[in-house]
Amino acid sequence: MSEAIDHKKELARLKRLASEVASKVHDIVEDTLWVDYVKMPELAEELYTAVKAANDYKAEHSL
Repeated sequence: MSEAIDHKKELARLKRLASEVASKVHDIVEDTLWVDYVKMPELAEELYTAVKAANDYKAEHSL
């Protein structure tokens, strides 16, 4: 049971990391798009990687 809880905690951590990147994207879109638009490709790649990591972990551990 402890292992299942650890997997759920790790999945929650990975989702939080993805949400933090999404928040950065949101902040740029809402507040500084015309200045910080150059950051978007890097953030998009970071977001893609973070969401993929969470989804892969979820699938790997049948969560």
